[in-house]
Amino acid sequence: MPHVCIYFQVHQPLRLKRYSVFQIGRDHDYEDETNNRQILAKVAEKCYLPANQILSDLIEQHQGDFRVSFSISGVALDQFSRCQPEVIDSFQRLAATGCVEFLSESYYHSLAFLFSPQEFVRQVKLHEEATYRHFGQKPTAFRYTELIYNNQLATALGQLGYRIILTEGADRILGWRSPNYLYQAEGAPEVTLLLRNYRLSDDISFRFSNSFWPGFPLTAAKYAHWIHEICQRGDIINLFMDYETFGEHQWAETGIFDFLKALPGEILKHKDFKFTTPGEAARALRPVARLDVPNFISWADTERDLTAWQGNSMQQDAARSLYKLEELLPEGEGQILKTWGQLQTSDHFYYMCTKWFADGMVHKYFNPYASPYDAYINYMNILDDLTYLIKNG
Repeated sequence: MPHVCIYFQVHQPLRLKRYSVFQIGRDHDYEDETNNRQILAKVAEKCYLPANQILSDLIEQHQGDFRVSFSISGVALDQFSRCQPEVIDSFQRLAATGCVEFLSESYYHSLAFLFSPQEFVRQVKLHEEATYRHFGQKPTAFRYTELIYNNQLATALGQLGYRIILTEGADRILGWRSPNYLYQAEGAPEVTLLLRNYRLSDDISFRFSNSFWPGFPLTAAKYAHWIHEICQRGDIINLFMDYETFGEHQWAETGIFDFLKALPGEILKHKDFKFTTPGEAARALRPVARLDVPNFISWADTERDLTAWQGNSMQQDAARSLYKLEELLPEGEGQILKTWGQLQTSDHFYYMCTKWFADGMVHKYFNPYASPYDAYINYMNILDDLTYLIKNG
């Protein structure tokens, strides 16, 4: 029986205010609070609240046969709790259905594993605690920032007790193999890998409203037909995407919510198909082979690697400077440690990306700065002030 696993990433970064060199040593408040509140309110109204209601209705309509999973970054959870508590309430109602699984990740949606294993572990534990506190679940599955993954990450997470990791079904890793099966992690065979079917996922995330795409218009019946065609060529179809796809990236006017409402029913018309969560899939299905991923992969851009965040000298310098501060941090869980954590959010490095053509347009859409160079200068000014603050108390 083929399984369909739907996973949504929920994340909203804390955007930084414009911070000049003349503010260093004088102004220790870095957040653009007004902009962050406005964006969060807009996305809550356009995406989180209506989409959560639709999912709740679908779970009730299909009497538990429809199941989904989420990971919500700690940065987003903090903002929801402070500014949009009704969003937290709506996710808690979904958790109470028993049909929604919440995954773990690094609390600050960071790149910490690349630079500081001990900081990575700290953030994983912070996120575990937050997930249990908000949703009453102890996560058993993990997805790292933008599905970043390699063999070493699997080993580290296996040592932390995780047995399920979500990542990208990158062609250069799979070769002739299909993403529509479970795999074992090389070096950590106790860890099961669920690989994103990026073609089917991106049909919704990126191509849904593209009138020049051959698949346009994408109806639930047409999409379900594509899913059903995989029946004899896989055990599981993993549809992983940003939750903001619904209502924010693809506006309600495109018909994306009508598509979401109709999709489960269309897929379940085929009696051999069922919806599942990552934990349920790992218990029901067996891995078909080990997957060796020596170099980092991700779901970002056409390269599906780390270049979205570490592809140029500005990004690399910013990350080195940030993590060099770790050795200077004061003991204990204080505001400086929290601020340092918030500055680790991967979006800050994403804004410094200098890619162009197709990927560049995506980067530009999400970038609050006039240029990647402005993002770098602003960020480094803030790091200089944080360094001053650490050294001078």
